[in-house]
Amino acid sequence: MRQILNRRFIRYGFFIMVVTGIVAIVFLSMANTDKVTVIDKKNVEDKKNKFCISCHELKNTVYKEYRKSAHFNNPSGVRAGCNDCHVPSGFVPGLIRKIKASKELWAKIQGTIDTPEKFEEKRLALAKRVWADMEAHNSSECKSCHLIEAIDFEKFKKPDGAKRMKKGLEEGQTCINCHKGIAHEMPDMSTGYKAKYEELVALSLKEKKKKGQVGYTLSVKPLFLKSNGKKKAGKILPVTRLTILQEKGDKLQVRIDGWQQDGVAPLIYAQQGKRIFSTALGKMALSEVKIDRTMLDTDTDLTWHEVTFICWVTKNDLIFDREKLWEYGAEMHSACCSACHSATPANHFLANQWMGTLKTMSRNTNLDKGEYRFLLKYLQFHAKDTGGGHH
Repeated sequence: MRQILNRRFIRYGFFIMVVTGIVAIVFLSMANTDKVTVIDKKNVEDKKNKFCISCHELKNTVYKEYRKSAHFNNPSGVRAGCNDCHVPSGFVPGLIRKIKASKELWAKIQGTIDTPEKFEEKRLALAKRVWADMEAHNSSECKSCHLIEAIDFEKFKKPDGAKRMKKGLEEGQTCINCHKGIAHEMPDMSTGYKAKYEELVALSLKEKKKKGQVGYTLSVKPLFLKSNGKKKAGKILPVTRLTILQEKGDKLQVRIDGWQQDGVAPLIYAQQGKRIFSTALGKMALSEVKIDRTMLDTDTDLTWHEVTFICWVTKNDLIFDREKLWEYGAEMHSACCSACHSATPANHFLANQWMGTLKTMSRNTNLDKGEYRFLLKYLQFHAKDTGGGHH
């Protein structure tokens, strides 16, 4: 009986606490709804943001970053506070945001981000939540100060910037798509997809490999011509389809089906006519390729051979559910291609076009060679002419 009463006390006590918190958030923040503050020398920012800083564990993290930003000090003398950027315009959207903030009371009690180290672990997730909210209501927080119709594109210091902004507006993009990291440091965008990668590595070690199964490579893998071979005879690139033929020791014999362009023997492609690389073969492996049929591509006058290649690989980094690989690829695409602008949809380009496009953009990322090859494969398999990853 006592346990039941204790449970009820905890349940109703928590409910009362949440309701009280919501009421407090609504009424206290309503007293803080002035949208723009003119700089008044010293302590205006403390008065304006006092409520936010007192509750959230932000004073030693993002608040310091904000004080260094153009939203705090700028030539025009106009200062935006926490409320200006984190509460959307309008009574109903603003009220919804404040109700959502009630969850942060529980986080406060639990100490979820009560140290800089804990905050950094959560920074990416927190940032994504804010970005998603701002995108959902068309960056109304930004537009309460920055009027699109008042922007004079002729006065842009960089004409290319004006062109990109005009194009973005025409395509329906919103402020936050391109202007992340304005007031706070950008999170480490790689933490999300790197965590997914570690999950996939762990999964590949757990999954049993059986004859006849079809799997896909998670990373670049060396290939061998014999089960006890030590010398690499080439490499298999990420997301290459492998059919398991047999298991022997610590290796698997696998079959790779693909295409070779006439005169380009070292490369096996995933699809005919598409520069989607599956395998790069060394000289010793070239004679092991079996040609099943030959065809002429009348559009390009190039001859293509449908081929089969059998080799041995190690058991690690092999995933049988390709959708899990695509989830990893989508996370990487979002992280690497939306930090500077809205991520270009994979189906915006043809598979072959993605090679040059990604190479140009990769200089702005920290992808290693394996990650770059994986992202390229993801984009190519989801390109305009490849059917969205179903091949």
